Amino acid sequence: MELRAVRRVALAAVLGLTLAACGGGNIQSAPAPSSGGGQAAADCGKLSMAINPWVGYEASAHVVGYVAKSKLGCDVEYKNVKEEVAWQGMANREVDVVIENWGHPDLVQKYITDQKTAQDAGPNGNIGVIGWYVPPWMVQQYPDITDWNNLNKYADLFKTTESGGQGQLLDGDPSFVTNDEALVKNLNLNYKVVYAGSEAALIQAFRQAEANKTPLLGYFYDPQWFLSEVPLVKVDLPPYTEGCDADPAKIACDYPKYDLNKIVGTKFAETDSSGYKLVKAFSWTNEDQNVVAKAITEDKVDPEKAAQQWVDANPDKVNAWLQAAQA
Repeated sequence: MELRAVRRVALAAVLGLTLAACGGGNIQSAPAPSSGGGQAAADCGKLSMAINPWVGYEASAHVVGYVAKSKLGCDVEYKNVKEEVAWQGMANREVDVVIENWGHPDLVQKYITDQKTAQDAGPNGNIGVIGWYVPPWMVQQYPDITDWNNLNKYADLFKTTESGGQGQLLDGDPSFVTNDEALVKNLNLNYKVVYAGSEAALIQAFRQAEANKTPLLGYFYDPQWFLSEVPLVKVDLPPYTEGCDADPAKIACDYPKYDLNKIVGTKFAETDSSGYKLVKAFSWTNEDQNVVAKAITEDKVDPEKAAQQWVDANPDKVNAWLQAAQA
């Protein structure tokens, strides 16, 4: 889910439209409790959370949203939008929070540095890793396949009807941060990037590849609960060095590790509300996120219920956030 030097972004067709109409934005409201909010409810007010299209992000957003709603009396909205659309919406408070940002130096320059409609709200505690992976059975049968220098030798294994005469490199949602087309070109690899279309489709492809012992090379990332089910093995690309991804067209190095962070709208930050303070204070681990994400995806638990289960099981972490929010 979300990473990364440059993530391909889905641009909104018409910026003047509300986010409910952009990028298939599907708005869900989680109203504040009718009682028990007290002064906290007045202090918090509206909190509009973007939901980007991968389940790890969804887990983080619903945990923050559940705490904001149930403990601070915030009027929480969830808006299903692609990444840049969320940043665009901060100017008029259509969106207040992106809870998991994977780099995006282009968006930082545009919305934080130039337009000043968004702000960095600090790390969320998750460490992000993006890369190319193969199912475990392939490493057992082809031990040297995890060295990118050997990928052309195995290109025929990965041919599909979608990739033509080249090997297939399977990516996920086209809006995800990816350097893969540039990497294939600049490393002179006989591969074609093909998009599965969603995180769920990418996971299912890897699950079937391991179960059926069929070849698959694909883009994947951590944190992601699926890695506990199928321990995918990362391919070693040329090592990342500072600045090797400065020119998106010339990238020939691996993805960096990302200290994932939170982005908030400047107008939202200026409220200095308890909701804003909660977002600033929020931090958890990859393992925390994977617990909630797995509950949502595999156990089919409603996201708010999954969030509640985690909150109830982790009072110390939640209380630390609330102390900061109510300070």
